[in-house]
This record gives sequence, C-alpha cells and structure tokens, in this order.
Amino acid sequence: MNSGSLRLRLGLAAAGLIALALALAGVGLTLIFDRVLDARTADGLDRTAKLIAGQVALAPDGALTLPREPPDSRFSAPYGGLYWQVQRQIGQAGGTALRSRSLWDRSLGTVPNAAGEPAVGDLAGPDGGRLIAVTRRVSIPANGATVALAVTVAEDRRDLAESRATFLRLLVPSLGALFVALTLAMSLFVRRALSPFRTLRADLAAIHAGTRARLPETFPEEVRPLVADLNRLLDAQERDLERARTGAGDMAHGLKTPLAVLDALARRTEGRDPALAAEIAEQAQAMGRQVERTLARARASAGGLRRKACPVAPALEKIVGALKRLPEGEALRWEIAVADGLAFPGDEGDLTEILGNLLDNARKWAHRRIRVSGGAEAGEGRLVLEDDGPGMSEAAIAGIARGRRWDETRPGTGFGIAIARDLAEGVGARMRLGRSELGGLRVEVDWPVAV
Repeated sequence: MNSGSLRLRLGLAAAGLIALALALAGVGLTLIFDRVLDARTADGLDRTAKLIAGQVALAPDGALTLPREPPDSRFSAPYGGLYWQVQRQIGQAGGTALRSRSLWDRSLGTVPNAAGEPAVGDLAGPDGGRLIAVTRRVSIPANGATVALAVTVAEDRRDLAESRATFLRLLVPSLGALFVALTLAMSLFVRRALSPFRTLRADLAAIHAGTRARLPETFPEEVRPLVADLNRLLDAQERDLERARTGAGDMAHGLKTPLAVLDALARRTEGRDPALAAEIAEQAQAMGRQVERTLARARASAGGLRRKACPVAPALEKIVGALKRLPEGEALRWEIAVADGLAFPGDEGDLTEILGNLLDNARKWAHRRIRVSGGAEAGEGRLVLEDDGPGMSEAAIAGIARGRRWDETRPGTGFGIAIARDLAEGVGARMRLGRSELGGLRVEVDWPVAV
C-alpha cells in the first residue's frame, strides 16, 4: 500500500486512536489500582488499630500497657516496614507512649481526624520513607475518669510500590496484546468496509474490458449514489460518442461527392493541362487520406469505456488467409503463435483494421518470413508482428506518426501504420515500432488486461 491508500490512512488512524485509548485506559487503571490498594491497606491498618485499641490498658502507675502485640513479624523487626504506636492525646499528661519494636527509638506522628472516626494519611517513616497511616482516637476508663488515646498504625509505601510494579508488569503486556488484537480486528473491519470499492473497481475494469455494459446496482446504500452517477456518466458518454461518430460519418459521406467531382475534373483536364490535372488529383487524394484517417480516429474513440473484447486468434486467421491470396503473400512463410484466450480491448472492426494495416505492410516488405506472436502475462496483453524485410530507421519510424511515406517505390497511402496506431491508442493500447531480430520491422502492441 502506498501513502495515498485510503485503507492505509484509516488503518493508521485507527491504530493511533486505539493506542491513545489504551494508553488512557492504562493510566486510568493504574490510578484505580492505586486507590484500591491504598483503600485495602488502610482497611487492614484500621483493623490492626481496632485490635490494639481494644487491648490497651492503664497500669496502676498510669503507664500504658498492651498485653499482646499484633502477631505480624514486621512489627518486631527494626524498621520492618509495619509500625504501631499508642499515645495520650495532646494536653493529657502521664506515662510514655507505647510503640512497636520496629520503630526502634523513633516515634510516629498522628493523622488529624474527628473524634471517633479513623483518619488516613501519609506520615514520615523512621528511616526517612513515606508511610500510609491510620489514626484512630479512643477513650479508656481509668480511676473513674477517661483517658483519650491516639492509636496509629502505619505501613511503608515501598511495600505498596512493589505491588504496584507487579501490577504494571502484568498490565503493560496485556495492553500490548490487546492493542495488537484490536488493530488486527480494525484492519479486518476496514478491509471489509472498503470491499464495495474493490468490487466497484473490478466492475469498472470489466466495463473497460468490454465484458460489462453498466455497473450493477447491488452495492450498499452508501455507495449506490456513486454507482448511479457513474452509470449516468456512462450513458452520457455513450450518447456523445455516438453523436461524434455519426457526425464524422456524415462529414466523410458529405466529402465523397466533392472529392469525386475533383477527381472527375482532374481526368477531364488531363489532356489539356496535365500539370493542373496531376495537382488536382494529388490534392484530392490527400483529402481522401485525411478523411480516411479521421474516420479511423472517430471509430477508435467511439468505444469509450464500454469496449467489447475481441478474440485475436480468429480475426488473425481470417486476415492472414486473405493476405496469402494477394501478390507475394503465398511465397511468404507465416508463423502464427497467438494464445487462444488472448482478447483485444476493441471491437472486431478495430482489430481487423489494425491487423490488416500492419500485416499488409509486413507483406509488402518481407523477403521470406513473417512472424506473429501474442499472449497475456502479468496483467498485460501483448501482440508482436515481425518481418525479415529491410526494416526502418528511427527517423522513418518518427515520420510514421505523421503519415509520411518513407519509400515511394511501394504502393500505399502512407497512413496504414499511423491509422493502426490511432486505433490502438483509441482503445487504450500502446504501439511501439523497432527493429526485429529477423532483420525487419518489429511492431509491438500492448494493452492492460482486466484481472
């Protein structure tokens, strides 16, 4: 696919949007995971704070005591990543605070909160790290009074970072696999969505090849207006070409009488003024050749898009059979090697005139041998005509396009090959002239073949 491909553009746009959507989804999932992880961690810390608050008591001397510490071993290891602390609230004297062995000789702060409600926040850790902490404020009875306590439990966020890294290690490949799957699915979707245009292209190629006259109306609703416009364009072109062909025919028919009159005048004045008669005859013949070429061009353009494909082999066989009966035709060796399925993108009249002009020219100049080969390959049809005559120079080949004769010793108007070229180009074929390996002229006619 090239850079102008609609499928490539849609595919790249879809891939970019999918990548953007997955990137945003990845960021959103990471934020959600962080929120959920913090909430679950805070919930676990709050349960530990409740356990500690339910066990803390005051000794007779007013000191805080905790009969049984939480069972997690990280509370016992210095800077183990899990910490607890119980202390009197500000403004209440007596006793030192209780704290886990993991705090060693450090203490925790408290998270500000309303009475009776646990508070969640971040605190500075004993080793300089960041902690997620929960502070629960409770009151316990003591000698007929109550003592307000703040129970704080915290966990090092570095432990949470490991869980987050594990989540990302699973998330990134999953999003990558999802990107590949969605891109492939979108590629198939784009291909399916553009399939009507591939069908339209094939139908247009069939019209070019002459196997179809109009586009079918079985396309999806979104494509039908385009198909209808193309069919209207085909109809309008057919009408215009028919009018042009009719006009050219009328013009040629209208010129026949004046040309016949000029020819009669030339014969009548031949005895009295031979020079004038020769000049009139020459000009009349020149006008006749121009009319003939104009008609050929009109026929070549009349096919338009709706050309009919004509089998090459049968037409070639008829023409060769007729040429063999002409002077010097029977003495030549005709080598014909044309594939049976080869079809020319024009009607039988166009093909007959092209082959007739080219083969008649070869018959006039060949010494002993004429070779015709043809076939279809790589989406292109090809027909090659060669002879073993004297051939033509590059200057003579250039003059063919203008209808100039390169040798006046042989009969002919000089327009045969030029007319063949006009007809070939009129149906979308290319005609090239060169020197054959047989020694004479090589004429190669190529045309696209609908696949």
